[in-house]
Amino acid sequence: MPLTAQQKRRFRAIVRRFYASHGRQLPWRETRDPYAILVSELMLQQTQVDRVIPKYEQFLQQFPTVERLHAAPLQAVLLAWQGLGYNRRALFLKKAATAIAEQHGGQLPNTVATLEDLPGIGPYTARAVATFAYNQPHVLIETNIRAVYLHTFFAGHDKVADAALLPLIEQTLDRRRPREWYAALMDYGSYLKKTQPNPSRRSAHHTRQKSFANSNRQLRGRIVATLTQATTHTAAQLAATTGFPLPRVREATAALVREGLIQKSGRTYHT
Repeated sequence: MPLTAQQKRRFRAIVRRFYASHGRQLPWRETRDPYAILVSELMLQQTQVDRVIPKYEQFLQQFPTVERLHAAPLQAVLLAWQGLGYNRRALFLKKAATAIAEQHGGQLPNTVATLEDLPGIGPYTARAVATFAYNQPHVLIETNIRAVYLHTFFAGHDKVADAALLPLIEQTLDRRRPREWYAALMDYGSYLKKTQPNPSRRSAHHTRQKSFANSNRQLRGRIVATLTQATTHTAAQLAATTGFPLPRVREATAALVREGLIQKSGRTYHT
């Protein structure tokens, strides 16, 4: 779906006008430190902005540099991460900091290919860091950006695949100021999702999030939270502490050990 020059100008004007009046002031937009931007990108995955802001600021106070995060024990990192959920992101961030410190002299790489080589850094995160830290014009898509293009170009359409959106994102990309352009898109998308029937629900990739209560996610989070504030626990003690049945606790702890989030010594677990 090639856009005309007039369509591109009109679309960019709508997004920029909104951003000029309603753009959000967010702490990760006030820095050009690639490490701080990497922290923000991992925190923002599947977590609302309002929850991320205080945790982001506290985390950077405790681990202000790649070297400090690399040197920190995993237990301290997980403790600082509490409240954000999806603890694997904290582990990935710690492993990425180690790779940056040991393989790149403490400097975050500035190419997408090298960023993708870091532990736990996928295609979107690599391109987001390259865009927001180094102002490189890469094609990005996430939930808010998706909402903007669905709302603008696919009104009345359902099950729209990202493959249909990506060419439009590339055609309308501001290649001189991609950092600012994507911030504007994300803010406009966030606004649309609050004031319209959520356009993202018309995406072929939309999935309704399962209930957190009694989920494996809740159980895993409780196990990690317990072990970061205690010495060791047996599976039975973790079952009593978390309120989950022992068989589910054993299954969850086995997965957490495999992933490297917790460790097992004899019959007890610890971080």
